[in-house]
Amino acid sequence: MKTDHIFYRIFQDLPETFFQLWGELSENPNDYRFDSVELKQTAFRIDGVFLPQDTDNPIYFTEVQFQKDTKIYLRLFSEIFTYLRDNEPDLRWRAMIIFKSRSMEPTERQRESVQPFLDSPLVKRIYLNEIEVSETTPLGVQIVQLVVARKKQFLERVTVLINRVKQQFTEENYRLQLLNLLSVIVIEKLPQMSRQELEAMFGIDDLKKTRFAQELIAESKTEGKLEGKLEVIPSLLRKGFSIEEIAEILELEVEQVRQAIANLN
Repeated sequence: MKTDHIFYRIFQDLPETFFQLWGELSENPNDYRFDSVELKQTAFRIDGVFLPQDTDNPIYFTEVQFQKDTKIYLRLFSEIFTYLRDNEPDLRWRAMIIFKSRSMEPTERQRESVQPFLDSPLVKRIYLNEIEVSETTPLGVQIVQLVVARKKQFLERVTVLINRVKQQFTEENYRLQLLNLLSVIVIEKLPQMSRQELEAMFGIDDLKKTRFAQELIAESKTEGKLEGKLEVIPSLLRKGFSIEEIAEILELEVEQVRQAIANLN
């Protein structure tokens, strides 16, 4: 599962989730832009940064860590201070490190040199497996917690969230934005799930409106060439679309799709 990609997509679409994870913050998510920043004269880029519109507000750096990295803090703080030195030396900063679990932490000895920062209000460490989810937990935080949920819990929770989104949010664009996020997580977490299972989970009409479905369609129509359409047929087949449905999506004749499938064998 592409964990960084999932989190950055959540923070891009639902920036309030980051601030909900942090806790007691006065900053308004709408006053920030989530982006990546380049470090000058280096080959490095910081992928997760909340840039303030007003320089009176702090800049927030975020790092997602699902594998053991003994130098994560040294690397992160080095990148932060390099960025501040070259761009905004007077800007206040904060950093959040999101771990899959506490076991991903460097040892006490390995983090000794940065412990004063870790103990300060400048840094927040989040352990996803320790987040307790209830009905009152903010929706974005519940979506984040899905990433580490075990399969049985995941299926139960994502189904509840999908139903909640459909019932609670009537504004079409926002509702689809939430369903998009959930569909991305489902597909990343359970890549073998068939189209029929996805339809049962999301409903066929809503599934067709998700970014996942639209990206498949867009991919199939690249430059409008027949070759591009034929190349995406295997992907659609693996997702469980029928020959007739593929023909409709790609704007092809059924016989063209049949012939393309025959050529795969």
